[in-house]
Amino acid sequence: MRRFALVLLLALPLFACGEQGSRAPFADSRAPPGLERRFLPPAGWAWGYVQVGEDAVQRYGVSAPHGAATGQVLILTDYGESAETWFETARDLNAKGVVVWILERQAQGGSERLTARRDRGHVESYAPDVTATKAMVRVVIRPDGRLPLTVLGQGQGGLVALRAVEEGLMVDTLVLSAPVFELSALPRPKGQLIEAAQWARRLRLSSRAWPGATDWRRDGPDDRALGLTGDATRGAVNHAWQTANPDLRMGAPSLGLYAAFYEVLDVTARDLSRVKTPVVLLAGEADAVTPPFAQESVCKALADCRQVRLAGGRHALHLERDSVRTLWLEAVLGAIRAAGRPAPATP
Repeated sequence: MRRFALVLLLALPLFACGEQGSRAPFADSRAPPGLERRFLPPAGWAWGYVQVGEDAVQRYGVSAPHGAATGQVLILTDYGESAETWFETARDLNAKGVVVWILERQAQGGSERLTARRDRGHVESYAPDVTATKAMVRVVIRPDGRLPLTVLGQGQGGLVALRAVEEGLMVDTLVLSAPVFELSALPRPKGQLIEAAQWARRLRLSSRAWPGATDWRRDGPDDRALGLTGDATRGAVNHAWQTANPDLRMGAPSLGLYAAFYEVLDVTARDLSRVKTPVVLLAGEADAVTPPFAQESVCKALADCRQVRLAGGRHALHLERDSVRTLWLEAVLGAIRAAGRPAPATP
């Protein structure tokens, strides 16, 4: 296996041509032509940046309800998403009196990149994501107890959220939406992929993708075609924003990202007993990105976890057809509202 990994990685530079572009963070985006109003920024939407030490800059956004707020939520995005993907959900939550914060992942969306190729999903560690999440709460949101704070982690953002709570992040409720605690589809068997990724690090080639991995294409598949949602209109939203804004594009993950994913997965699984925060885990029964056994195993290991499985739901529950998304949104709102209620007295 080691000989195979070494041969593979020596060949990787052949696939590295064409790397260009800026690593700088990206603020205002251009709305795609013809996009429905519900997918545009909520009223009063504002952008900002958060940076911890020497880590890369990460972009966030925020919008508030028209009237008095009754709660607030911090959304951590999935792989390949930008905050723009969540504008419809932000509008819906604002209409229910919720302040919405969205923190984009390290080296994704409008955040600073770690490599000159902007559409390569590359990180060396998930630690900066976790650190930025904690800083976002402490320094930017600064909850004072008057408005309960819920953290909603979507997909891989759920893994980041859970790890942040393990490391001491204090929030009222944690919502894990289609959390990724294992990957169903890998370019190679898991053991081979991890070993190749570790060799890539040693040879300083971890920003390369697995040979033959699909890069972003204008004529490439949208989220519905990828099987992430069954809704044709919502499934086109993420690709539309990326088509109109080249800086938002995201293609295949790097070998370094795979290595980082399995490293943070291991430490998160080890420290589940540290989590005392109430957790609501929302999952689609038709999710092809991550297997249900991993979600069920994590939920059972947590001190306070309630799991809701949505019939017909795929991975991107916030982009699903109404029959699924309505139930998902009600569950999210229920968790946010429950965060503001006092805990029942212990007999």
